[in-house]
Formats: sequence, structure tokens, C-alpha cells
Amino acid sequence: MRTPAEMIVGLVLCPCGLLLTLTGTLAPNWRQVSLIPDQPVDLVLEQGIWDTCRERQSTHDRLCGQPDEMGYFTQVPVRVAQGLMPTSLVLTFLGLVVAALGVRCWQKEPRHLLTGVAGLVLLPSGLLSLIPTSWYTHELWALPAPAGSTLVVGYSLVLSYLGSCLEILGGLSLTLSFHHWCKEHRAPKLTPSPELETGPHFTPGAYPSPWDVLADERDGQHWRSTLPCDSDL
Repeated sequence: MRTPAEMIVGLVLCPCGLLLTLTGTLAPNWRQVSLIPDQPVDLVLEQGIWDTCRERQSTHDRLCGQPDEMGYFTQVPVRVAQGLMPTSLVLTFLGLVVAALGVRCWQKEPRHLLTGVAGLVLLPSGLLSLIPTSWYTHELWALPAPAGSTLVVGYSLVLSYLGSCLEILGGLSLTLSFHHWCKEHRAPKLTPSPELETGPHFTPGAYPSPWDVLADERDGQHWRSTLPCDSDL
């Protein structure tokens, strides 16, 4: 039995989303403050949700752990991001573990119910990271900053946003496994024929499948399937 396309899509998008969200959570670059009055022209402040760094672009001298003199870390969008982003990472990791147990990998057939449950876990994990990312973007120019400085979006915020979207799409894809689970419970159960296990073409140690897993891909003498994922994951 071939790995369903929705499982392949989910197990590709969700780990990529986890990596992007993790980078965005840890890297201190949600917002960049430049052209600060009474400071060198090439000085840039990089503000994240945990730390603030200052860098001279001409010499690339970088110093983190800057004091929060304007109360940046006490703002509600930053505090919410500090709580929801780690929660999203934990849920994403748990969802990927459940998905790995449900997808075929080391099994003869995938567990559609378990994979669907994993999708239900990964979907809210993406939403938990999308909420603080969107809120921070909305309040980016309202958060405390030196008067007259220039504010721009940092790469950490962009990565967090992209990672959240990938996790949501991957979770939605995995939840489609519930459709296969419903079909399995509506369809009559088939039992393997004894001749398959004792016939002349039986190979010891091989898994004899009584089902034609390619039956839905043939149309008379021609093959209908052109999917790029026509292989086991």
C-alpha cells in the first residue's frame, strides 16, 4: 500500500514549519531599529521577544543583552509572544511524534485515525504561533522605540509567520486522513486468500497482500496516475 499523498504533504510541511518557527522564536530580530538620533548612522538595534542586540554595520561589532530602558519587553504583544511561541513549539513536536506513529514508515499500513489526530494537534499549534506573530506585526510601529528612528520588520518575524502557515497547511493535510478512516469502516473487510500464502510464488518472509493496491490507478490498459508521490514515504 502506498503512502497517501496527504500524509506525505503533512510530514513535509510540518517539520519545515517547526524549523522556521524555532528559528524565529530564538533569534532576536523581530524588529530592527535604525537611524537612531544621537547615535552612529550605521547602528542598528535588533529586538526579539527575549533579547535586544546592537550592531555596527560598518564593523559588524555585535553586542546582545542590551538593557530595556523603554519597557519594550513589558508590552502585551511581546509578553503574549513569549508565552504562545514556546507552547506552539511543544505542540508541534508532539504532533509530529503522533504523526510519525500513524504514518506507515515501519508498518504494513498507515493508521489513518492516529494521523488525523496528529493533524488536529498540529493545526492549533500553527494557530498559536500565528496569533502572536500577527499581533506583533500589527503593533510593530506602536511598540516603544527612540523618537525619530526608523522601524522595519526583522527576519525572525517573517520566518515565524511562514512557519505558522506551513504548520497550519500541514495539519490540515493530515486531518484529511479521517476521510480514509471513515472509508475503511464503511467498506467490508477483506480477508487474504489461503492460496496466496501457499502458492508457488510465495516467498518466505515477504508480506503477501491480498489487495491490488494499484487497482484504482488503472483504466483498462492505461495507467491513470501521474502523481509525483506514487511511492512509499
